[in-house]
Amino acid sequence: MKRTGLMACASALVMTASMAAAADLPSRAKAPAYIAPAPVATWTGLYIGLNAGLTRSAARSVDAGAFGLLNNGGNPAILQAAALASTGVYVPENKLGFIGGAQIGYNLQLGSHLVAGLEADIQGLAGASSVANGFGAAPTPNGLGLFALATVDNRVEWLGTARARLGLLASPALLVYATGGLAYGGVKSTFAVSQFHPGPNLTGFAGGAMSSTRVGWTAGAGLEWAFARNWSAKAEYLYYDLGSTEAGYMLAGTFPNGAVRYVIGGALKSRHDGHIARVGLNYRFGWANAPVVAKY
Repeated sequence: MKRTGLMACASALVMTASMAAAADLPSRAKAPAYIAPAPVATWTGLYIGLNAGLTRSAARSVDAGAFGLLNNGGNPAILQAAALASTGVYVPENKLGFIGGAQIGYNLQLGSHLVAGLEADIQGLAGASSVANGFGAAPTPNGLGLFALATVDNRVEWLGTARARLGLLASPALLVYATGGLAYGGVKSTFAVSQFHPGPNLTGFAGGAMSSTRVGWTAGAGLEWAFARNWSAKAEYLYYDLGSTEAGYMLAGTFPNGAVRYVIGGALKSRHDGHIARVGLNYRFGWANAPVVAKY
């Protein structure tokens, strides 16, 4: 009996030890499937888009009479030099026009709130011009006054920019930015100048046109809103200045006998600048596809 009892106790101790050892073994249950975290949204990347809006010319023109040759007696041999004061600044009649084109750019997000980038665009302008009218007096040695009327039509026919952008994220989807850089465009000036007096044979007329490609600068600010995975919309204001151009003219009048009555020369100086308010739509490559580091 004693021997049987001892064997039973030993068996019980062995079973207890086996169960304890089994409890200490690692679990063999299947690990849960790995779920990658969602991509982190970022403004870094290339984008292309379209823009359209309104533009207003701020161009101004100056008629600067430079010299005059006057014959007061009708004698072909008498042609006197005279200092002419026919300079006037003409208040422009600004007109609204339409602007539209395309842009391409690249953004780099620096940290959680700062975005820097570069953008280039090209667009055409329709209907924007500045018409200037003005009078100037040109007194002669005998007190006779010759009056000038000038009409100038300044127009920017196309405009491009290459700008830097620097902005702050008001929210992950809203960028507030300032922008500035190079501006270039095709400008055209059409002018007509008349010199006249109530007396006979004292009326002259000159006109012409000039066009050129000008280089200047631009600056402005805007808002851009990322409203979908790869799409953003912007509203932007720009001021541009393409510098000045100058066109010379010469007017002449004669007596009935053919003698020269007067010769007057001058220059029309025009400035080409204006304002742009526009909206745009951008498609962003790689938006919301920034790499993430998995944490286990």
